[in-house]
Amino acid sequence: MRMRSRAWTLVVAGLLAAGAAPAYAADRSSAEEAPPPPPVQYTVQDLGTLGGTRSKATAIDGNTVVGSSLTKGDAAEHAFAYDLRRHTMADLGTLGHSSRATRVQGDYAVGESDLSADGPTHGFTYHLRTGRLVDIGTLGGSSTHVTGLDGDTVVGTSSLPGDGVAHAFAYSLRTRTMTDLGSLAGPSGGSTAAAVRGAIVVGSSSLPDTPATTVHGFAYDLRTRKMTDLGTLGGSSSTANDISGSTVVGQSRTAENRLTGYAYDLRTGVRTDLGSRLLTAQLVSGRTVVGGDGMLASSFDLLTHTSAVIGTGRGVTEVRQIAGNLLVGNNYAPNSFAFVARADNGGLTYLASLGGLNSAAAQADRHGTVAGSAALPPADPSSANGPFHAAVWVPHTAA
Repeated sequence: MRMRSRAWTLVVAGLLAAGAAPAYAADRSSAEEAPPPPPVQYTVQDLGTLGGTRSKATAIDGNTVVGSSLTKGDAAEHAFAYDLRRHTMADLGTLGHSSRATRVQGDYAVGESDLSADGPTHGFTYHLRTGRLVDIGTLGGSSTHVTGLDGDTVVGTSSLPGDGVAHAFAYSLRTRTMTDLGSLAGPSGGSTAAAVRGAIVVGSSSLPDTPATTVHGFAYDLRTRKMTDLGTLGGSSSTANDISGSTVVGQSRTAENRLTGYAYDLRTGVRTDLGSRLLTAQLVSGRTVVGGDGMLASSFDLLTHTSAVIGTGRGVTEVRQIAGNLLVGNNYAPNSFAFVARADNGGLTYLASLGGLNSAAAQADRHGTVAGSAALPPADPSSANGPFHAAVWVPHTAA
């Protein structure tokens, strides 16, 4: 089905310009800097719906955007894939009731589907060229939760028989087999997968002879089938949330029992305390880590150990993705406003809505096109927003 498209243009003069460093950042070199690049212009495009009133985009890769939409009459929520070249939205179907696509890479979209109105949830894969929807199954329990996709590998968490314990899993798109990654406490312990890059899966696991609530971050090598305990910064527990190259990031308790962000180098075993400004939602790309303290988001350079606050410091700032120096996220002040920002200096630019007030960004592709959702104009003049539709913001260099 071909969807109608509406576009507004937002001229961004400051996205790539240098911003003032926050007060706590380390001193930078006073050497002459290169002139700022030309301004960037973003065009926001409405991707429409599958016939219902609302939709949202959750991921983008190349010319494909995925997400979920209400169907005609708002009868159900279905996963979709939108082709940016053909301007068409395809319904990916369900495994019985409703579905949501959460990630896309190459020929595959992945997500989750409810088997019935009050039944369990299973992960799925969808081949974009053949249109085949596949239930990835479970590790013997009733449900799965998908959290990552990279190359041939889908990762997530599945319940075991009896649903009393859940383990991290890796599912191969090539062989259509699911591997139980186990736990640091053995078969009876619990674990969850957070992300995958190449052959390494990271997540959190319970420990032997400790309460189930005490967990450590782990890294699992799919080639050697070895799970490595990432330890802590001296405290009792830690988590692992993301990986880039050999760097894993997460949260840890210290010897003083405070919570802080950390980075762990799988090659050297060196841990870096990122401080309380990167306490939550840690993400990493190359040598740059981003995270938050519950209010503000900040970046941290693992080479120079310099930091920058992301954005204006107003409201709550949440970074959803980091790709190189580009950050994508949302500022809640108190409503949601999508933004793109620079990791090195925190400079932030808001992205336009579709005629309403608010917007939400989810992910950008390698070309800087951002996927998310934005509000249409309100039908009621006393309201700030109409329904939210899936949207993309396409960057252009201003003349």
